[in-house]
Amino acid sequence: MNKEKIISMIGELSNANGAPGFEDEVLEVIRRYSESYGVITEDSMRNLYVRRNGNSGKCMLQLDAHTDEVAFMVHHINNDGSLKFITLGGWVPSSVPSHALRVHTADGYIPGIIAAKPPHYMSEAEKNAAPKLTDMVIDIGAVSKEDAIKNFGARIGEPVIPEAKFQYIKKHDLLFGKAFDDRIGCAALIALMEEFKSKNLDVDMTCVFASQEEMGLRGAQVGAYSVKPDVAIVFEGCPADDTFNSSGVIQTAIKKGPMLRHIDSKMITNPRFQRFALDIADEFKIPVQEAVRTGGATNGGVIHISNQGVPVIVIGLPVRYIHTHYGFAVYEDFENAIKLGVAIIERLNKERIASF
Repeated sequence: MNKEKIISMIGELSNANGAPGFEDEVLEVIRRYSESYGVITEDSMRNLYVRRNGNSGKCMLQLDAHTDEVAFMVHHINNDGSLKFITLGGWVPSSVPSHALRVHTADGYIPGIIAAKPPHYMSEAEKNAAPKLTDMVIDIGAVSKEDAIKNFGARIGEPVIPEAKFQYIKKHDLLFGKAFDDRIGCAALIALMEEFKSKNLDVDMTCVFASQEEMGLRGAQVGAYSVKPDVAIVFEGCPADDTFNSSGVIQTAIKKGPMLRHIDSKMITNPRFQRFALDIADEFKIPVQEAVRTGGATNGGVIHISNQGVPVIVIGLPVRYIHTHYGFAVYEDFENAIKLGVAIIERLNKERIASF
């Protein structure tokens, strides 16, 4: 798969609407790109599985990425036609106001905006106060509750998605858009299936495109018990810290290669598998970054304690400003993550996995 096609695929995945529990549009894109790589199945969680063609009962490698994105849900409809909402996933209140949205209704998606009180009507206390999610509403342009329901198709329980259109900025090799956490990981799994389409491996491979990661790693818990992997690699869009940390403590910068974390809030990375991956990166001169995370988690958190325990590493693709409406990632980092994934997978076998 050439660079142009991969960038187009990343764009389609990024633009797709996929709130936790409502990932159907994302799965449509994944199905279209993956149909020649293996047997595709789904479960009731909306996890999508691609079991690689040519699997023969060897040790099972699970590749994981999640399909959902941080989003919102309509809680109720106010008398003035505005919508109260709850968050789906981890939002910081200061990053929410005044942004454009895609609001799902009975008739499909319509535009909306997180309403912000104009400064002309604010008291000095209001101007200086930190924003609260409980004070915010979504405006879809309706003038009453009846108008919102009858003419706009508003309903409670509907998903609401950040509005952002994908762009590739060729001059700087930058990817710009929403939901790189973790649509960029989904793209990585598809790119790896293409790499191994006609190659023999010493492990079998199943890709799990997991749902509801942002709500507590829910889809991955089901996925791991379905696949029963012997070893797993999680590809995750991970938060870059290069614009707010001092140079001495930056662990995840764009344009520095994928990040391999030693620990986060849900998993101590298998140290033997982690060292194996780092040594391969060094051998093949693939730039990588290492991180000791004090917060955050990935699907590895539930995969590694599934069945009777699974060695897991996380290959993180640095993304600036995840869990907001927009983000920056770099194609070169994506490319190096694929190179690292290929080099690791080609060297996995039953004996090596047993050594982890």
